[in-house]
Amino acid sequence: MKILRIFFCFFSLWVGKVMGQRMEEGNHLKSSPYSFNGVVGVDVLNTGLSTFSERKLFQGFISTQIKEKIHAIADAGFEKNDFDKSGYQVYAQGFFFKLGTYYMLVQDVEDKLNGFYAGGKIAGSFYKQDYTVIPIRGYGGRVSNSSMPISSQSTYWVEAMVGGRIRIFDTPFFIDVNVQPRYRLYSTLQNGVHPLVIPGFGKGIGKFNMGFSWNVAYYF
Repeated sequence: MKILRIFFCFFSLWVGKVMGQRMEEGNHLKSSPYSFNGVVGVDVLNTGLSTFSERKLFQGFISTQIKEKIHAIADAGFEKNDFDKSGYQVYAQGFFFKLGTYYMLVQDVEDKLNGFYAGGKIAGSFYKQDYTVIPIRGYGGRVSNSSMPISSQSTYWVEAMVGGRIRIFDTPFFIDVNVQPRYRLYSTLQNGVHPLVIPGFGKGIGKFNMGFSWNVAYYF
């Protein structure tokens, strides 16, 4: 719970700082050429794949330019997934949130929103998990099964992001594609058992994982 409070406190401070900067810049709009800008995107690839698989993943993002090549970004999403391997049957579903910044490494001369970028985020997932089958190996190689009741858990991680964005013809819409190498920092445990499926992070007990998103974004 202490980590959860710290996460939401950091998120609130970040949002407050960005909104405060926007309000201050709005008060000086007449004397400054700056105007508010933002990009809102939806991961259409994983949304589409959810139609054909048991994994349901819906996520999107909003970003805004805070300096010439530096952008702030916040993500939110929902995932429902399962782990059925090595005798385990685990189900999990919940929401996840991310926030961070990225830097435009390469920009199109004619359109600075086009280009390649890299950055990083901190993330947290808050979900319910259900261990319906847990294999227990006993004497002589015998295997028996156990289970645990549904519980609420959380996981926190950091991730890098590397990707690119290109405008769709002369419209305010963009295709934004990126990969996200992830490293898990901390997970709450149920009876000492590590989570096997984490919404927003992935499957398995390993510290590392990889994400991918193919977004359609709108610039306003």
